[in-house]
Amino acid sequence: MPREVQKVACYVVHDGHLLVFTHNDVPITETGVQVPAGSIQPGETSEEAAIRELFEETGRHGHPVRGVGTQEYDLRPARDEIAVRHYFHMNMEDVDLAERWTAGELDPSHGGASINWTCWWMPLTNGHVLAAGFAGLLGVMLDEGTAP
Repeated sequence: MPREVQKVACYVVHDGHLLVFTHNDVPITETGVQVPAGSIQPGETSEEAAIRELFEETGRHGHPVRGVGTQEYDLRPARDEIAVRHYFHMNMEDVDLAERWTAGELDPSHGGASINWTCWWMPLTNGHVLAAGFAGLLGVMLDEGTAP
């Protein structure tokens, strides 16, 4: 039986665009297009985890606007794990939609060598391309009033 792991996922939206990233040294066919996301640490609320993960994965600060919902995602066969993702609609100040920047993790939670990626702003209308089920609650967020 796979273990359940509490996670967060961040929908950072600005002017009809969604903050995403793609890995630099791993083929897109393996990692896809992702949103900032990660595990909730012991003693941390899901909102606190979203703020922390956004900063850790992008080097930028943002704040939650509201919770969007929760969704389970089965990571098998990659990992024997069910991710229970708590999604947040988030804002970020001082956004330049044309900007691309490099970020990454020196010590990934799953172990292994450091990894890096490129962050960028994708039109919300292309959100269907998100990997690993991350697009699952975009429609819910849009229904709550975030115009594309």
